[in-house]
Order: sequence, then C-alpha cells, then structure tokens
Amino acid sequence: MIRFNRIGLQLFRSFLPACFIFLALNEARAQKRFRVLVLYENGGHHIQFSKAAIPWLDQLAADSNFSIDYIQNTRDIDDVFLSHYQLFLQLDFPPYAWGARAEKAFQHYIEAGIGGWVGLHHASLLGEFDGYPIWKWYDHFMGDIRFANYIPEFAKAKVVVEDSLHAVTSRLPSSFIIEKDEWYTYDKNPRATLHVIARVDESSYEPDSKIKMGDHPVIWTNTAVPARNIYIFMGHSPDLLSNSGYTTLLKNAIFWAAGK
Repeated sequence: MIRFNRIGLQLFRSFLPACFIFLALNEARAQKRFRVLVLYENGGHHIQFSKAAIPWLDQLAADSNFSIDYIQNTRDIDDVFLSHYQLFLQLDFPPYAWGARAEKAFQHYIEAGIGGWVGLHHASLLGEFDGYPIWKWYDHFMGDIRFANYIPEFAKAKVVVEDSLHAVTSRLPSSFIIEKDEWYTYDKNPRATLHVIARVDESSYEPDSKIKMGDHPVIWTNTAVPARNIYIFMGHSPDLLSNSGYTTLLKNAIFWAAGK
C-alpha cells in the first residue's frame, strides 16, 4: 500500500491534472484529422511525378496530422472501401480501365458528397484509349470534354488566377509560372458548365506552340455535385514539387476538398 505524507500528497494532487492533460494530448495526436486515398500511376512517363509526389504528400500528412493510403489500381474500390476516406486524390491516374464496380462506387462517392476529390493532370485524359470506351458519367462530371491534343515538347507558361476568392487560390499571386508541362487541349471548353478557377495564358508559351485552345481553363470545379472537387491540369513534371505556386495550390486543394 502506498502512503503519502502531507507534502507528497500535495505534490501528487498537483501532478494529477498535468498527467491527464498529457494523456489527452497524446490521444489527440494519435487521432488523425482525416484520411486520404491516393490512386496513382506506377509506370509510364508519369512515374517520375509520382515518385516525387509521394514523399511530398507523406511529409504534408505528417506535418498536418492526416493519414494517406496509396493504391495503384481500382481493384479494391467499392462503396465500403471509399467510405473510410474524406478525400480521394487521383494522382495522374486516367479515367478508364476502372471496372464497373469502382466506377459505380466513385460516382456514388461524388454524388452523395461522401468525401472530396482532387484530380491531377492525367485525370482529364478522356476519350477512347487502349481499347476502353469513354466513361460517360465521368465525362459529364468533367464538363463533357474529350482530350484533343497536347504539347509533347512541353512549354513554360503563365497560369492566371480567375477566382482569387476561392479557398484553393488562398495566398497565391494573381498569376504564377509553370516551368514545364504538356498543356492538354480539349474538344470543347468546359467553362460553359464548370466553374473555372484559373486558365493558362497561351500567349506566354515558351517556346510558342500552334497547339492552342484560345480560352484555356486549367483549374476548375464542378459545383453541380455535392462533393467538393477540384481538377488541376498541372501534374506531369516532378519539378512542380519545387514550385511554391504549385505546392501552395495543391496544399489548398487537399484541405479544401477534405473539408478542412
């Protein structure tokens, strides 16, 4: 049996609240703020971006107390699987070859507002590719666009922010430079049905290119669905993770889409 003298008892009583606070803080640290599912390409010419993005995302998660799970295909995706995540990050993974169950689950995830979505670069590669038909629901979700062309030799360009009040453009300047990307063009402009957040200034291309759209949105959101969602075209070169404009944009997009 432990016995305390008067001084020892006073010390024990003064120590007890601090002990509870310490335990509470440890428990709070153990509870992650939210969970992110990252679907990424693990091959092809986007692999270098994935290799740079994964440690960058891991560091952001560690610094901001959220957790990430990574998958390289859609085999496990169904309603139950997606229900565990507050954010789905489509990291350079195209919208085809998903399988009917994964497509249905993703559609429900977006239409029911179960979580948020951030799509990068290859996530707008819509059309008939590798023998797969176009995913009609996803095509409509992305403004009824189809991939038309791209600048294979890459170009430097200026991205112009149109909606400076949106959360994803917080702390961004009115424009910022992307040193190198492919700059996809589409068969139609998504501006008619989607909310455009930023566009690329095609007159700033270095070197200049004949592959242009005119009005060329590169960041947008579909406000017609309950889920918070954001598409960011830029996401090819690993150098993007050293670009403060891009990393600020991506951080903002992650926290906004996750509702944080």
